[in-house]
Amino acid sequence: MIWCVEDDASIRDIEVYALQSTGFEARGFEDGASFWEALQKERPELVVLDVMLPGMDGIELLRRMRAAAELREIPVVMATARGAEYDKIHGLDLGADYYLVKPFGVMELVSCVKAVLRRCRPGKAARVLQAGGLTVNLDERTVTADAERVALTFKEFELLKLLLSHPGRVFSRDALMAEVWGTDFCGESRTIDMHIRTLRQKLGGYGEMIETVRGVGYRLEART
Repeated sequence: MIWCVEDDASIRDIEVYALQSTGFEARGFEDGASFWEALQKERPELVVLDVMLPGMDGIELLRRMRAAAELREIPVVMATARGAEYDKIHGLDLGADYYLVKPFGVMELVSCVKAVLRRCRPGKAARVLQAGGLTVNLDERTVTADAERVALTFKEFELLKLLLSHPGRVFSRDALMAEVWGTDFCGESRTIDMHIRTLRQKLGGYGEMIETVRGVGYRLEART
């Protein structure tokens, strides 16, 4: 079941119809309050969430979902007219899996939903990743460095998880954007570089494991 949270009835109806006509079960919500109430009783497979909603807006709803253990793994596609780079990065850092900017075509929406569902379905990843005194608990989504908790944003955690899952492998900026942000990279290298820089700072001495491969991207050389 795909849930579409959109206060514009015409847009909401189009989203629901497009998903239903391509084989999905879909349900619409006109505001954040009704959506949040429904979340307490059942779980959707994915949420298409508008940012500008009356009352509780999409950013607050996303923040609440990612803070709740029973809701944080539900994939969220942000759908909004706000297309500035800052707004995109803000939503993605809070844990959105994709960012659609209005106006978008119905087939773009359907393709996006399919892609996000493929990427977010559970795999067989190890429950804990470790390199020396650096530990990443995938179930609890926690990071510790020499037994000290390290607070990371959603995307910083995803970056570290990806790099630590493939020690020694070089990831280009395009690959990091596709794997972590789930969208095509458009040449904005500062987005990746900014997150790598803050991740290194937060990891302290362990940040040195994340190496820059000049002209290519980044890799993590794990310590034993």
